[in-house]
Amino acid sequence: QVQLVESGGGLVQAGGSLRLSCATSGSRFIFNTMGWYRQAPGKQRELVADMSSDGSTNYADSVKGRFTIARDNAKNTVDLQMNSLKPEDTAVYYCNAKIPPLDYWGEGTLVTVSS
Repeated sequence: QVQLVESGGGLVQAGGSLRLSCATSGSRFIFNTMGWYRQAPGKQRELVADMSSDGSTNYADSVKGRFTIARDNAKNTVDLQMNSLKPEDTAVYYCNAKIPPLDYWGEGTLVTVSS
């Protein structure tokens, strides 16, 4: 059974930084895509950033230049370095991993950015 476990969330002041990490277990294969989504109160879940196994990345426009995604294919882990955080970045952040057609999710970690 594949499991994803996030860590690194917390409370930070605007302008600060946090690093989220996602560890996986139970997969014998390298995930095609690993990434991070977030869901703020009252809003739909949205893609923050993802990275394919060949290193290509996608970032939401709102985080470009501030967030950086990194993954370790050998360990099937993915991190998200978040700098220059803004109050609007406050959300539950979810780790995601895909081996089509399968789609795996972590339980989420809360990031709160105070103004």
